[in-house]
Amino acid sequence: MKHDYDFDPTYGYDLDALLQVGAPDAPADFEAFWRETYEQAMAVPPRPTVTQIDQTDRLTVYEVDFDSWGGVRLGGWLTVPREGDVMRGIVFGHGYGGRDKPDLNVPGPPAAVLFPCIRGFHRSAKPDLPSTAARHVIHGIKSRETYLHRGSVADVWAAASALVELYPGAADCLDFIGGSFCGGIGALALPWDDRFRRAALRVPSFGNHPLRVTLPCRGSGEAVRAYIRHHSADAVLDVLAYFDAAVAARWLEKPTLCQCALFDPKVPPPGQFAVYNCLAGARSMLVRKAGHFDYPEQAEEDRMLHEHTAAWFAASDVTSLADARDETSVNER
Repeated sequence: MKHDYDFDPTYGYDLDALLQVGAPDAPADFEAFWRETYEQAMAVPPRPTVTQIDQTDRLTVYEVDFDSWGGVRLGGWLTVPREGDVMRGIVFGHGYGGRDKPDLNVPGPPAAVLFPCIRGFHRSAKPDLPSTAARHVIHGIKSRETYLHRGSVADVWAAASALVELYPGAADCLDFIGGSFCGGIGALALPWDDRFRRAALRVPSFGNHPLRVTLPCRGSGEAVRAYIRHHSADAVLDVLAYFDAAVAARWLEKPTLCQCALFDPKVPPPGQFAVYNCLAGARSMLVRKAGHFDYPEQAEEDRMLHEHTAAWFAASDVTSLADARDETSVNER
């Protein structure tokens, strides 16, 4: 694939090699750290408020605000079907560019969809928090307690709490969709929250940090690499060990659909595949030619992703989907 980068966005990996990428060992108290964080976050009442701002032929659109861990009030959007009772919910995360509007074409059966802005971004902007990927990814990185990704994970849980408080009928059918930044944040959040049923992770970030910091890129990983050049690499990696999406995937037993790219200048593919390879539950993957990059087949691959995701969330049993194979996807378990 033609490009003008001064590095190879495949990093020399073909599909067979990508499917062998693993994850580092977890810190001994990895699970305890996240379960304690979850308990703290769940002690915060979400206190959601909604304001209607639009309506289409299918959906009512609201602005939504709710509380999250650490005394942070978050904003986002909520879309709700105009007809029928709400019996399904989705928390739909965003990439590291943030989110400035909701998606009105979410795949799968009708659902109330909450689009949270993770702390620092757009409707959750704060004077003391960064709003750009390069600054957000290193904010508070000196300690696992203060690293901003800890609060970002808590924001996913808070969004779920707000959604099920607003629509209790969705509590038994709650799903997650997240790409890039929130693909990785979702992998960190989902293992500890039994309210979620299934997930779709798109080109997930933050997989295998020890490998990730060796790979040049044009995404948030480059800011971490630059930070390490002026600080202790061992100290940084000790913190990042608790925020490794591929490590967390070993605890992620919920059925998960992954989309991973063979070529990606912003989220190196080895890290993406590390997340998929380590998933503990039923899983399926759609492999695309590239992520974070424009190319001729992109629209067709986006259409296929939409169809795969809709089928994944609609199926009464994902086993058949996880076992199915075709020439465009790699599916296992």
